[in-house]
Amino acid sequence: MTTAPPQLTRDPHGRLQLTAADGSVHEGVVPVRAFPIAAPTEGIALVGEDGHELAWIDRLDVLPEATRQLVEDELASREFVPEIRRLRQVSTFAIPSTWEVETDRGETRFVLKGEEDIRRLGAATLLIGDSHGVQYLIRDLFSLDKTSRRLLDRFM
Repeated sequence: MTTAPPQLTRDPHGRLQLTAADGSVHEGVVPVRAFPIAAPTEGIALVGEDGHELAWIDRLDVLPEATRQLVEDELASREFVPEIRRLRQVSTFAIPSTWEVETDRGETRFVLKGEEDIRRLGAATLLIGDSHGVQYLIRDLFSLDKTSRRLLDRFM
């Protein structure tokens, strides 16, 4: 493992390539967040194809701009967790139910199969899984409008 800023580039196939301090080159490197919700810009491992950690990034903001952009682009292409901003409507308070929500990526509908698909990650953070396995984040339950909180309370 190295604590120096990693030397990252893209290979001709678009995959990340890490050049270690000893000069060794690792193909197909994947960034993995240690705490994707609580601290998304801190604690990122660069993992090789064999699943072993090759480098550790304490904080993204200390990386050179080009390296930071490569890591952020790779993370964005692998992670899809829309953040719910507002619950517009639920089809029924029985399970399964169809939810219509506004997210940071636009409006969508999904099916909630069971109450166990709503997981509390902290005092005010929820992760909601839909019937297709997509995870939706509510970062701050208390920042939702009154109607959204009331709808959500019926399922918790």
